[in-house]
Amino acid sequence: MTIYTQSAQQTIELGKKIGNALKKGDIIALQGTLGVGKTTITKGIALALNIEDTITSPTFCLISEYEGKMPLYHMDVYRLEGTEDFINLGVDDLLYGNGVCIIEWSEKIMDELPAKTITIKIEPAQDSTSSKRAITIENWPYADL
Repeated sequence: MTIYTQSAQQTIELGKKIGNALKKGDIIALQGTLGVGKTTITKGIALALNIEDTITSPTFCLISEYEGKMPLYHMDVYRLEGTEDFINLGVDDLLYGNGVCIIEWSEKIMDELPAKTITIKIEPAQDSTSSKRAITIENWPYADL
């Protein structure tokens, strides 16, 4: 399914809808170019999980953990060389734990993610000055958003 948003606030609102449906153990693989809205949609998901902390991109720390109605593990694998680096982070406990995992730049490590992983691809509108985004959600196991 593809959903279009017109602003950062609409992308956050979509994130809230996604977050309200998520269950423990869900994994979201976020894909898209730099600045397209991966962290913005994560902010909405975090709001739905009652997380009060400020959500920022974990580019330099690689993994940020947040507590809410269930844990949120926000990962950024942009700086990793590949799947071996990802495995060496010890992510199994997070991927198969009691929280929700969101992985930015997941294109680099898709081979290591379970088949049940929800993929969210975010693309900017053709007009690069626009805030419009096409957000395609694949492998969504719940009712429509």
